[in-house]
Amino acid sequence: MAAADAGAAGPWGDALDQLRAWDPDWAEACLRMSTDPWCDGVLSAKLVELISLGLNAACTNLNADGARRHVRRALAAGATREEILLVIKCATVMALHSCSLGAPILLEEAKAAGVALEPGAAAATPNCDRIKAMGQWNVAWDPFLQLDPAWTDAFIAAGLDIYASGVLPAKDIELLSIAFDASFTHMYAPGTRRHIRAALAAGATPREVMAVLKLCVAQGVQACNLAIPLLAEELAATAASGAEDER
Repeated sequence: MAAADAGAAGPWGDALDQLRAWDPDWAEACLRMSTDPWCDGVLSAKLVELISLGLNAACTNLNADGARRHVRRALAAGATREEILLVIKCATVMALHSCSLGAPILLEEAKAAGVALEPGAAAATPNCDRIKAMGQWNVAWDPFLQLDPAWTDAFIAAGLDIYASGVLPAKDIELLSIAFDASFTHMYAPGTRRHIRAALAAGATPREVMAVLKLCVAQGVQACNLAIPLLAEELAATAASGAEDER
């Protein structure tokens, strides 16, 4: 696929046409850069669209236009409802990083302040036990397991479906997870490293991981998709106002 053709299948919306009219050289340079993951063939078209959907639907982004665009294209590339739902589930549970960040700090600061932790009710954690048995437990979850085992087990119950469903191969799940954690609206380094390590262990190549990172960079095009139509509207309104003033 040529870069010029990829504009219809990359991260761009209608803003590309306006940008080409205003600044054709920069538009073409940005187009070539941002559509490279759609053109280089490293990842399948379906996986590129699923990852792009995840980047737009992520709880750190919530870009409705982009999410719709990539749902449509994922379906056209052969994705099933179950695969798309799995991506949406991943986009939801990444919010756990609020606890991954905050719970260790809470434990450290409570200890430094001499504040004792309130004893919680004893709770069975069957889902935590199950994910540990699957080899998917993350030690970064230990602090909030200590603070609130019942809630942590409820969260893990929601997350288990992602790893245990078999809807997507393990490698694809890890590549998708890299995109969530490395995205410029999140930049969660511990998770990025963990999922790169797991992706390589699952058979991903460095080129495939780099293709995911390029998709994260391509997400920057949403600045154009958002603001260029606004600029066009405001320029038109200013011109109309000026024409009225001259009458």
